[in-house]
Amino acid sequence: QVQLMESGGGSVEPGGSLTLSCAVSGSNSALVMAWYRQAPGKRRELVASSWTSGGEDYADSVRGRFTISRDSNAEMIYLQMTNLAVAESAVYYCYSDGANGIHWGQGTQVTVSL
Repeated sequence: QVQLMESGGGSVEPGGSLTLSCAVSGSNSALVMAWYRQAPGKRRELVASSWTSGGEDYADSVRGRFTISRDSNAEMIYLQMTNLAVAESAVYYCYSDGANGIHWGQGTQVTVSL
C-alpha cells in the first residue's frame, strides 16, 4: 500500500520561501509524482510534476519560482517555493500515479500573510 505524507507547511510573509516534503512509503512504482494545491472555494490545481523517466513541468504561475525534486530512491519528493504570494495560500497535496494506481497525501497547509 502506497502512502504519501507531506510536511513543511506553515505561515510565511509575502515574498517568503518554504520547502515542502513528501515521504513515500510502500511500493510506489510511480510514473509521475506531483504537487497540487487547493485554495478555499477553488478547484485543486496542478503546481508541478516530476516524471520518473526524467523531466519536470510547472504551472505557468509558478515557473521560475518553484522547484520540484526527488531523491534518487524516489522516497522523498520536495517542492521548493520562493517569492510566495498571498493568493498562493492553500492546502498543498502530494500525488503519485503509477503501476499501483493514484495516491494522494493528506495535504499540508501553506498560509501566506502579513
